[in-house]
Parts: sequence; C-alpha cells; structure tokens
Amino acid sequence: MLSLLFIGGAHAKGLPKTPAEVSQAFEHHFNASDLDGLAKLYGPRSIFVPAPGVKLQDPTQIRDALKQFTASRVPIKLTVRQVYEAGNTALVVFDWAMKGTGVDGKPVDMSGTGADVMTRQKDGNWLYAIDNPFGVTQPQK
Repeated sequence: MLSLLFIGGAHAKGLPKTPAEVSQAFEHHFNASDLDGLAKLYGPRSIFVPAPGVKLQDPTQIRDALKQFTASRVPIKLTVRQVYEAGNTALVVFDWAMKGTGVDGKPVDMSGTGADVMTRQKDGNWLYAIDNPFGVTQPQK
C-alpha cells in the first residue's frame, strides 16, 4: 500500500499530474477545508457519489456535498492501494478514514474503500471523472 503524505506535489504546483496526485490533492484540500481547491479536482462532467446509490453531477451539488463532509473538521486519511492506467483513464482504488471529534463535539468514525476513475485532460492534468469513495453500492435487500 502507498500511504499518501502530502508534501509539496499537486497543490503547490497546480493541478495533479498523475492519478495518485488527485487523491493526494483531495486529502490536502479536504483537511484544509479548501472547497475551492477541492472543486478544481472535478471537471464539468464529473460525478461524485457521496453515499452508495447517490450520484451528483451538478458542480454546485458536488461542492455542497463536499462542504458537508468538511464541516466536521475531522481530517481524512487516504491510502492508495492500486492505480490502473489505460491511456487517458485511470482507476484508483484506495482506503479512506475519518476518525476524531467533530466541531460539534460528537465523534466521527467513517471509513471505506473507494474506486475512483480519473481522466487526463488535454493540458496533461488529471481530474475526477467519477469520485466514488464508497466503491460499490450496498447489496439490494
């Protein structure tokens, strides 16, 4: 496993230049509660899955959902497991965890294994095509 500790990298030099840097940049901007930085990781056609079975594609909805997650001020930790690159598309499989006490004093304990699809843009930068932090949907009952 590749543990992502963000030192320099995508946030200091602009947009991510590799699929793994998208995850690094997300962790950095999330932990800084930098919604503008987070929003730059998504393109106009990106999809964000804030909960299994919920698909957001409107940039305003994506930003609002990210704002809700960052509001607790509990840091997120991302650990990339695998990166599969095929041309201008990549699949990044990663583990994430948010554990701590929120600003409201309530405990936060969330984690999951995500499966994100990234695309390389014409300028060489990588952005989310699909940000799916829960990886797969829950089985139907």
